[in-house]
Amino acid sequence: QVQLVESGGGLVQAGGSLRLSCAASGNIFSFNTMAWYRQAPGKQRELVASITSTDSTNYADFVKGRFTISRDNTKNTIYLQMNSLKPEDTAVYYCNLVQMFNLYWGQGTQVTVSS
Repeated sequence: QVQLVESGGGLVQAGGSLRLSCAASGNIFSFNTMAWYRQAPGKQRELVASITSTDSTNYADFVKGRFTISRDNTKNTIYLQMNSLKPEDTAVYYCNLVQMFNLYWGQGTQVTVSS
């Protein structure tokens, strides 16, 4: 079993920055992909960014140039550095891990950007 715990969310003014963390524990394999998704009220959950165990990254167009995903394999942790935040970035941010065709989710962390 795998557990994912997100942290780092909060309230920030537009233009500000936040750094999210997601720590994975349990039966973690060497090869996996981790990602950040977000879900705003009344909207579907959407991919923000993903990173493989070999540090290959992928970003949604709406965060390119503003957000950076990274990982520390020694800690089984991924990060999302969010800069130049906009009110439309307000959402619950979820961490996700995929390995061996299994999918795991964290409980989410709220990010609120005020205008």
